[in-house]
Amino acid sequence: MSAFRTKPFGSKKDKKNPPILSHEFVIQNHADIVSCVAMVFVVGLMMQATSSLASIFIVMGHNVTDVEASENAKNEPYLYESGWMDAAAVFFYTLICIIMHAILQEYVLDKVSKKLHLSKFKLSRFNESGQLVVFYLLSFFWGAEVIMREKYAENMSRLWTDYPNHPMIFIHKLYFIIQLSYYLHMIPELYFQKVKKDEQPAKMQHSLAGTAIIAFFYFFAYRRIAIVLLTLHYFSEFVAHTFGLLEVFDKEEKYVKFRVFNNLIFLLTAFSTLVLSFLTFFTGIGRTHSTRGMLGLVVAFSIQGFLIFRFIASFLKSKRESKEQSVKVIKKVKTSTTTGKKDRKKESDLPEADQNTNVNQKKVKTK
Repeated sequence: MSAFRTKPFGSKKDKKNPPILSHEFVIQNHADIVSCVAMVFVVGLMMQATSSLASIFIVMGHNVTDVEASENAKNEPYLYESGWMDAAAVFFYTLICIIMHAILQEYVLDKVSKKLHLSKFKLSRFNESGQLVVFYLLSFFWGAEVIMREKYAENMSRLWTDYPNHPMIFIHKLYFIIQLSYYLHMIPELYFQKVKKDEQPAKMQHSLAGTAIIAFFYFFAYRRIAIVLLTLHYFSEFVAHTFGLLEVFDKEEKYVKFRVFNNLIFLLTAFSTLVLSFLTFFTGIGRTHSTRGMLGLVVAFSIQGFLIFRFIASFLKSKRESKEQSVKVIKKVKTSTTTGKKDRKKESDLPEADQNTNVNQKKVKTK
């Protein structure tokens, strides 16, 4: 049975197993079910009769490598373009993302959260940030590897030279397939993770927006600048969600002062994104393809403008909340001080003998 169950067999809660194909059964065993579906494609790849069909889902399609050139130069990598077969690959790797999500949740996050005894609100934040921290960190290193291998940092003109003829090496293409798959896998995870209805719209928007943006840059051949901008963005998001995890553990608010570092990283990332977008789309691609250059520039600036707006709104909200909290503390101190003064004034109006009696009673209570 399921290797991903939240409760092992033999526990009291598992004595009554849910009916097969019921909602609870699917949720408890979704990782095993998805694994079986993925294995169908893997087994199909091993059989000669179905290998050609299964390879569409597993192997990267739209290879545009010059065979004769690759035979003469053995070290030349295979080159790929985007196309309709990528939809099949995205479907298969979406299944893989669901499986990896379940493994990380079951064997890491759940075990840590059980020891922490978190509230429902903090548990939700912990699970979300825990998943995203791993994704953003891996995507950052993956993107940095492609940038260094393709030498985009050393020669920035490569970001727009020969546009739109921008074929990708294998790990570059696989990077975008995994990105699309990860954002799409967030939609079924709303059901598998039993996300509350009031939290679903925000997560759904995150999933659909990420899928649409990456698909736009991927199929419009803005892939070189896209991997640079995504790598910068993911580093900023990794830092933000790392601080989000620290806030879950930080009961005494020791790390609040380090939020300045997170804000600084975001502002530097936003500035770098705007500069690189302008250089690539307006100065580079816009020279030979003005329409596509302006389209890419408008989309990139719109996305960054939305992120900056959201950052400012969040910053002002946190400032307002901290100010309201400090006002409440001051009012509480003033109230306690005023009450103490009134009590002392009432006591001073009493005769001397009654005052001594009150003092003795306070000492007894203190003891």
